[in-house]
Amino acid sequence: MSLPPEKASELKQIIHNHLLKMDIHGKIREVLAEVVKDEGGSAHQSLSEADLLRALHRRGIIDDVMKDLPFTQAEHSKIEAQPSQKTATHFADKDITQLKKSNVDPSKRYLYLQVLGGKAFLEHLHEPESLPGQVCSTFTLYVHFRNQRFRSKPVPCACEPDLKEGFLLEIHRDSFGEGTKMADATAMLSICDRVHLVLIKTDTSNETTLISSYFVDWRAVLSSPSGKTCFAVELMGVGSEFKVPAGVLTVSLELYPPLVETLSSDVISTQQSLERQRTAEKEKLFLVYAKQWWREFLEIRPSHKSKMVKIFAQDENGINRPVCSFVRVLRAGRLLESPRQAARFVSLLAYEKAPVVGGGGGKQEQWCTLMAFLCGGKGDCEDHATLLCSLLLGFGLDAYVCVGTKAKGVPHTWVLTRGTDGSITFWESLTAHRYLHQPIDSDAPPLAPQPKPSSPYRTVGCVFNHQTFLANCQPTDAVELCVFDLQNQSRWKAMSEEALRSVCAPGSTASLPPLPPLCAPTLDPAATSNQMELEMRYLVSEHRKDLGLATVWDDHLSYLLSSALSAYELERCSGVSCGNEEFQDAVRRAVPDGHTFKGFPIHFLHCNARRAFATCLKSPFCEEIVCCRGDHMRLAVRVRVFVYPENACAVWLMFACKYLSIL
Repeated sequence: MSLPPEKASELKQIIHNHLLKMDIHGKIREVLAEVVKDEGGSAHQSLSEADLLRALHRRGIIDDVMKDLPFTQAEHSKIEAQPSQKTATHFADKDITQLKKSNVDPSKRYLYLQVLGGKAFLEHLHEPESLPGQVCSTFTLYVHFRNQRFRSKPVPCACEPDLKEGFLLEIHRDSFGEGTKMADATAMLSICDRVHLVLIKTDTSNETTLISSYFVDWRAVLSSPSGKTCFAVELMGVGSEFKVPAGVLTVSLELYPPLVETLSSDVISTQQSLERQRTAEKEKLFLVYAKQWWREFLEIRPSHKSKMVKIFAQDENGINRPVCSFVRVLRAGRLLESPRQAARFVSLLAYEKAPVVGGGGGKQEQWCTLMAFLCGGKGDCEDHATLLCSLLLGFGLDAYVCVGTKAKGVPHTWVLTRGTDGSITFWESLTAHRYLHQPIDSDAPPLAPQPKPSSPYRTVGCVFNHQTFLANCQPTDAVELCVFDLQNQSRWKAMSEEALRSVCAPGSTASLPPLPPLCAPTLDPAATSNQMELEMRYLVSEHRKDLGLATVWDDHLSYLLSSALSAYELERCSGVSCGNEEFQDAVRRAVPDGHTFKGFPIHFLHCNARRAFATCLKSPFCEEIVCCRGDHMRLAVRVRVFVYPENACAVWLMFACKYLSIL
């Protein structure tokens, strides 16, 4: 395979720089002197190039060059943002690790982060050693740095997991006009973005658990004369266990190319201390302002004390942050085409309340950072609502997160959008359902017709987005009576936008987690659909065999079910039903006169065929089809997997049968 001229010169430059760094000429001279000496100093005997190469190989010089040459080693890390890779992120990784080549620009600076192994994961102290080919629980490490996302290959869970990975992170400038220049030590010192590490455990049934979320300040490498540093990172637990160590990772950092002039460790520690002081000062001033604002809010009505006005929330690391910092303007590029498709994508991320150890029925406070939510693939209603609001803001809508309650007073969050005509639409982030809000006029005559509440929401205490926070100061917080005229100060008490910007705007404080980009799906929907359909056929055949029934498949009828499954997903995505007439017409043609047709569609968020089949059999309608007896009985099954960003899957499955009706 031939390289373009610019790539060839780039590669030559990298090799040349590396050979100079190794002092390869000095080593060749030493070997040459030794070879001549071994030959007895015979001047008349000529030394060929092949003899010299053999001598270099024998002394391990060539092996050292190839081993240490940067950027050509086997890179096990998967770059999630490249759709060309076909590795599952939410499911068992069955792909063979292939050689990973990195495109390196010699004019840019890179940080090579290596994880050299883990230890002290005491929760897995008695984990049995996995046998080759055996399905076991795994750890996967996810990395985010300045709009770049990577993930490691999954490794078996153990007290000392074999997490050994390398991630090549580009360090680019933010300033306009200098984005193409290589960042020097001073420029890199001013970059306060940290490397976000997220460790996820995946069990044997593909259920994920967030183990740790950790931020690494990488700037210690700027003081290393060799351009390389190594240290241990103590990962802490999450949620109620945020003070409990989860394990230790050994991490190595290296700059490419190395710095000509390094900084002193005192300069770096002074910069970090100044950043911490500025952050603490801003957070303290905002806290003082928030307390004063809250006192003013309570003075309006004493009953306001019971309203759900949420100013701060705790993230997975136990850090209290203003709720507005959890929402950012998030653009999905080409990955999502419309606001409704964005709502569909968010609804496909699994819903799970923050886990609590022990009983008591209390709700654990945990609003996840976006990176932790996306890597785990599941979260609470707050995580879904803040992500959906961020995406809708990216699509140019005037979107807000609502905090309130639904039926039976259960706390809940959802999303609200305001149209230019004043219309109010509620978006349920867990289901992608939309509700048009029409408030009841409390001043209308008793017999005047009033709109019926269409949404499941009962009360609303406050609404917020990335730059606005508004508390409901209307006489009642009942949603059906609320008027969402957010500019009306007699109905909604606003916080100072300047105060919110000081702690919530991107880059305002060093402690604010950076916004990760969405990653393109790496699953092949056709291959995944085919694999799951084959597994489903096998499970049905085995189930019928246990009942003493034969199984005959109708491939044509199975194929016809595709159009129905496609129409179901389109309806979920756009709210428009279409294609049903064509499906019904095709089925009528495929089912002979006197025969009966039965079909059962069902929807899942995972690709585990056994789990799906067990769920299907709980439905009497499905069991009636799978266990059907009759004359000329034919079975059909079709699976369609629709893949969204982050490998979120909408799995549609349909069982059908046709048989001769006998009276």
